[in-house]
Amino acid sequence: MGVPVYQVDSFTEEAFLGNPAGVCVLDKAADETWMQNVAMEMNLSETAFLYKVEEGEGGEEGYDLRWFTPAVEVEMCGHATLASAHILWTEGYEPKDTELCFHTLSGILKARKQGEWIELDFPQQPETRVDAPPGLLEALRIEPVHIGKNKFDYFVEVESEKIVRNLRPNIAMLKEFKVRGVIVTARSDSGEYDFVSRFFAPGAGIDEDPVTGSAHCCLAPYWSKKLGTDEMVGFQASARGGTVKVKLAGNRVLLGGKAVTVFKGELKV
Repeated sequence: MGVPVYQVDSFTEEAFLGNPAGVCVLDKAADETWMQNVAMEMNLSETAFLYKVEEGEGGEEGYDLRWFTPAVEVEMCGHATLASAHILWTEGYEPKDTELCFHTLSGILKARKQGEWIELDFPQQPETRVDAPPGLLEALRIEPVHIGKNKFDYFVEVESEKIVRNLRPNIAMLKEFKVRGVIVTARSDSGEYDFVSRFFAPGAGIDEDPVTGSAHCCLAPYWSKKLGTDEMVGFQASARGGTVKVKLAGNRVLLGGKAVTVFKGELKV
């Protein structure tokens, strides 16, 4: 019997939008080389691999969860976690009213149903103001309002939503920076969203990520301070686009999104 594999569009309620993620549900821990090869074969921004554990970190029952891009393993991924929770509930692995606990490289992450939405409990990843490293602004081809950096990414605010949407960075230049990626953001021009963003991570094998849950762990505390509210709605303005609700809860961020299963199958290898 093969390994169940699914493809899910995350942070959207409509197929072929949002961010596609692969989800492999395993019986036990798998070889890292095999997981990296599967992620390369899936050729999505991230593929999640998970298996049930009776007692993980902190003694909590849940799932061991790891994420791989086509090129590397990553420490945090929101959209593939959302996709994993969606599959566990919709495919009958877990009752829909069960709070899910994931044991990851970023510690314990939780997921719960909130009506039609899925809410993820992630750690905040606030940025700190820095000077632009040589070449960053040339690669982005923008004038910044603010430049920051957290443990994963550079963070750049620009003057308008139009600049974010029209951004055409030099991907080859961005690949040279020794960070996971670059977040570019602005206040939204519409009343539908509070802020917009885009995320580029060529160093991790992803030129542009369609919708990045983990980037909102940085966007949420930043825009909370600027807008004076703890609850906001962000839109990631990639070609596919996706909506992320954010709510600050202490040093955590609650990320809200929807998900749609696109296909399911079986890995034979």
